[in-house]
Amino acid sequence: MHAIYCGMNLETPKIQPDPPRIRQLDDAAANRIAAGEVVERPASAVKELVENALDAGASRIDIVIADGGKRLIRVTDDGHGIPAQDLALALSRHATSKIDGSDLLDIHSFGFRGEALPSLGAVAHLRLTSRTQGAPEAAEITVATGRVGPTRPAALRAGTVVEVRDLFHATPARLKFLRTDRAETQAISDVVKRLALAAPHVGFTLSDASDGTAPKVTFRADPARGPEAMRQRARAILGADFDDNALDIDTTREGIRLHGLAALPTFSRGAAVAQYFFVNNRPVRDKQLLGALRAAYADVLARDRHPAAVLFIDIDPQRVDVNVHPAKAEVRFRDPGLVRGLIVSGLRHALAQAGHRATTTLTDQALGAFAQPRPTAPVYQMDMASRPNAQTRGFAEDLASFSARVEPIPEPDTPDDPQHLPLGAARAQLHETFILSQSETGMILVDAHAAHERLVYEKLKARLRESTVPAQALLIPDIVELPADDCNRLVNAAPDLARAGLVVEAFGPGTICVRETPALLGEVACAPLLRDIADELADLGTTDTLTARLDAVLSRMACHGSVRAGRRMSAPEMNALLREMEATPNSGQCNHGRPTWIALSLADVEKLFGRR
Repeated sequence: MHAIYCGMNLETPKIQPDPPRIRQLDDAAANRIAAGEVVERPASAVKELVENALDAGASRIDIVIADGGKRLIRVTDDGHGIPAQDLALALSRHATSKIDGSDLLDIHSFGFRGEALPSLGAVAHLRLTSRTQGAPEAAEITVATGRVGPTRPAALRAGTVVEVRDLFHATPARLKFLRTDRAETQAISDVVKRLALAAPHVGFTLSDASDGTAPKVTFRADPARGPEAMRQRARAILGADFDDNALDIDTTREGIRLHGLAALPTFSRGAAVAQYFFVNNRPVRDKQLLGALRAAYADVLARDRHPAAVLFIDIDPQRVDVNVHPAKAEVRFRDPGLVRGLIVSGLRHALAQAGHRATTTLTDQALGAFAQPRPTAPVYQMDMASRPNAQTRGFAEDLASFSARVEPIPEPDTPDDPQHLPLGAARAQLHETFILSQSETGMILVDAHAAHERLVYEKLKARLRESTVPAQALLIPDIVELPADDCNRLVNAAPDLARAGLVVEAFGPGTICVRETPALLGEVACAPLLRDIADELADLGTTDTLTARLDAVLSRMACHGSVRAGRRMSAPEMNALLREMEATPNSGQCNHGRPTWIALSLADVEKLFGRR
């Protein structure tokens, strides 16, 4: 009997458990689930609330946090406020005043989904106080873990105050995944600074009340006005060094405008922490835009360095979808190739226009390297000419003897004196490596090898771009098997690849035939190259892999063909090199991203010797 029972249940079961029934989740559970997407961490809550304040037309926004935003987030603005009768509605899901729902592409505001306030109310204690212009009094409403209280009178002069306490107390598991208070505070600061860049006409204050005393201001940005408002705000957030070394960007293509600031290549960072993109003033973190920024600097930066930039893209809202993710940090362009091309070409043109310019921070670094301990008291210096004694006569004789042993560089004629030119006139060569040049305002030290390397590289690239890249035919065509989608992408890109010296064609399902490869690359491993190109086409819709490899070859050729360290140069050679640097794009840095020259003003040199 036992065996029969087991067989009925294990081998040929006749009794099935009831299938799970579909049931409607209650509003509280639905809101807590949605909050996981909209409010990932305290910084996400700050972002949503500050964006609401900007949409309300605020001219000043004050943010107060405690314990990294976990215990307290309070956002106060002077915007147009919310009518008392709409406060309860504002706490319901998908209730918004910013769109009517008829067109989800024609969006001109930061927020539009109507999810932030109900999501926060589902996982925290929320208090919403607001007063519209002309209203007799303010009103407030509270929410505790999804339970909405009544609307009551309150005291507030104008605008809106949103106070969030005990974030994620209703979902304690989420608290375990948050980082330290310090890390969360830093994330909030980054969000506020990013939004402050998007709205330079608005004043921002971020304060920390973690210690229980009066809030301490950790970031402040006053409203900026006029055409230089964005640059002033960037200076306040990214620092004076960025402003001093940033190029103005403003270019338009097919109705899309790119404008903002991009730093010189020699003003690079060790991490991608100073890269800000805005689409229709909305801060975004889009991998395609960041990839385009990297591609624009690829030829002038070392691989382990990152450019710094604040860039705005103005585009018809119908040509971009911002409703990709509830956090609204990603966007999808209707023509991503056009946007990417605008970024790459616009930045490269600006960098080329900068010519030989290098970052001013190099001067500070040079001064730091030269600096010696200063005397505690000023050193009195008497004019040597006013003391005609035996000691000075001996010094003059020694100086004359020394001058006779050094081959001087002839002084240029006054009409053609190159001292007034940016890189001045060559005066000496140091250690057969560095050129010492004198300008009207000071002195310039040039790394001759690095500079000549860039000059040769730019000439080689120009010749290569003027004509089709020479290709070498393979004696036996290389057959590469790839996924069907990758094959299609490569076949569609075949005309562009052919101009770069790579000739490919379809060779049956899932197979590509490589008939010619760029001659400069020598022997090519076709399979890895095609996979890299296909991956880039899939990710960005375009490819720079082949061009980058060709440029790498030209860079190596330029390195070996340039002036070698240890070679003595004549005065005309040195001056010719300086003049060519002034006329060549990107000559402020070598092929590897290192600076080619530094400048010291006469005042800087005098400071080194305690003269100032």
